[in-house]
Amino acid sequence: MGTIFVGNAPCSWGTLEFAGLPQQPIGYQQMLDELAETGYTGTELGDWGFMPTEPEQLQEELACRQLHLTGAYVGFPLRDPTSHGPGETVALRTARLLAAVADALDQPVRPFLVLADANGTDPVRTAHAGRVTPAMGLSEAEWQTFAQGANRIARAVAAETGLTTVFHPHCAGFVETPAEIERLLALTDPDVLGLVFDTGHYAFGAGGCATLLEALDRFAERIRYIHFKDCSQERLEQARREEWDYFTAVRHGIFCELGQGCVDFPGVLAWLRSHQYQGYVTVEQDVLPGMGTPKESAARNRAYLRSIGL
Repeated sequence: MGTIFVGNAPCSWGTLEFAGLPQQPIGYQQMLDELAETGYTGTELGDWGFMPTEPEQLQEELACRQLHLTGAYVGFPLRDPTSHGPGETVALRTARLLAAVADALDQPVRPFLVLADANGTDPVRTAHAGRVTPAMGLSEAEWQTFAQGANRIARAVAAETGLTTVFHPHCAGFVETPAEIERLLALTDPDVLGLVFDTGHYAFGAGGCATLLEALDRFAERIRYIHFKDCSQERLEQARREEWDYFTAVRHGIFCELGQGCVDFPGVLAWLRSHQYQGYVTVEQDVLPGMGTPKESAARNRAYLRSIGL
């Protein structure tokens, strides 16, 4: 059985990738202190510039807290071919930092480059998160362009740094629903592009948790990395009923503390162990800047995972 480590991420402290949000009141040092104090051993990078971007300084900040670097999120409007070149440049800059720090820390697990759409930028997809229809999706030509961009970036990252790129399906983006996830995977190269399975975003995009374990089986061959995020069934139904946009749903706590929503985490953990998953699972409880009680939530989320044997 593989070893499973537990990390967390800056998004649980309100550092999100979306432009135009209020300034994050919690700095990276406080975030890292609280992450380590609440029992996690790894962290994602967060937005470029939130943490130090010089490898030596970032290594020192992580080493003094005995933390590993688990990955970094980058998002681009991949349906636009003009984004592919600049996207590759940004992804490589990020991957070089990940690889340098992981090598210096002699980590047991290599970090992932987490690739995504430019989520939250398309007004239709953002307004209809969790209830998109096929008519709101990509055209065939856009699918081809999107996949070409994802392949290009993943191949460049692998060639230069040896790191694996994983795609992150995400609500308010163009790869959200189970059918859209399947379509992207069919169009991309399994040798270079894996999948990060985010339990909360899957539930939000699928309209609930009923098919979550089935989806793990469905996408098993491409899953390389896992985000543990819960989804409130009550808030999901309210979002549908009141036609909330993505940010309103997040503001109302659709991504609740672990064990409070519909995700069957004991079932997910059993699935991971039966499939010999090894490496990090990253807890994420997306909150907007200034929202919630991040340290207390992180502590309760870690205690919940211990209660189910992780």
